[in-house]
Amino acid sequence: MGRLTRAEMQERNRAKVLAAARDEFTERGFRDAKIDSIAERAELTRGAVYSNFPGKRALYFAVLADLAERAPEPPHPEPGRTVREALSAFARSWVARLPLATDETHDSARLGMDLMSEVLAEERTRRPFTQLMKLDALLLGLALERLRPPRTPAGRMVGVAEAALTTLHGASQMAAAAPGFIEPFNVVSICEQLADLDLGDVWQPPHIPYIPQARPADEPWSPPPAVDVIRGGPARLAGDGVVAILGLHRLEAAEEAVRAAPPEAAVTAVLVTGYSDELAPLARLAIAELYVCLRQAFPPSAWPRLQVVYDESGALAAAAGVPAVSDGTEAAVRIEAGRIVARADGRGACHAAASAGETVPADQARTPPVRPHR
Repeated sequence: MGRLTRAEMQERNRAKVLAAARDEFTERGFRDAKIDSIAERAELTRGAVYSNFPGKRALYFAVLADLAERAPEPPHPEPGRTVREALSAFARSWVARLPLATDETHDSARLGMDLMSEVLAEERTRRPFTQLMKLDALLLGLALERLRPPRTPAGRMVGVAEAALTTLHGASQMAAAAPGFIEPFNVVSICEQLADLDLGDVWQPPHIPYIPQARPADEPWSPPPAVDVIRGGPARLAGDGVVAILGLHRLEAAEEAVRAAPPEAAVTAVLVTGYSDELAPLARLAIAELYVCLRQAFPPSAWPRLQVVYDESGALAAAAGVPAVSDGTEAAVRIEAGRIVARADGRGACHAAASAGETVPADQARTPPVRPHR
């Protein structure tokens, strides 16, 4: 075997650290785990661990994200499921991962029991996590909307998705804190019942006067290859559509792009962050927990229209003309015939770029929405 390149050596060391950290966290829990012990398990130095991860919490998020992304994927369900059936299947997939009272104390099923306490530890993690939950609810809601029979009222189902995810995340916390208290079948039944709730959930666009105007453009569009993590394959970036560059504080703006874009346009949320070492794994974890269950519960024809791409290197953002990113970034471009034809920046950019060229009714331009924008 030839000598490993520097990049290959770094990748191998990173994999060794992740494997060692998983064993350490599983046996000792997050609180009692030690970086020195992880280094010893990996047969590396303490410095080698820190060269790959800035701290124990970042390493913990990375371990959980890696496990979530490696979950085995069964065959996708056939078309024809109802909203109720899909919610039931989604909940069953979720609760199947929960620790049981009969599990060993340090079983890997309990590995994530310290996640929420670490998310709550700092505003730097709480705020992105809130937005990640909003993105998860949007993705699940969009999938539910695609299962409605033809000619049914086109109500928004993100509220139902929010209720389901609140129930399931709560069940996860109770299963970790009080094993045996939660009856999984009851959790599934509760989520099934949500399908019949009428929450009066109607999308309202942001108030027109506060939306920035999209700027006309005529620039080449040559995006680097990227993966749509929802589908697990290459992202469709070459066709007509909207590409939104979103920091982890602005993920809820993805819905503005989805709702305002023409039905045939591809819509892509490109996730960026100013703290890639710690927050990128948290984003991967939150979204993987969603899409693993979504793929098991929904046929591919009902998967959400929205594509999600991680852009840790910033290459895709740069291709869209956004060279510097932060967690507060919101920028969007409209793509037509392989060129950028409009761009917008700042709060409201997703709506502006997605609706560029669309005529706004006069009454909508004057009248604020009845309900506050979610």
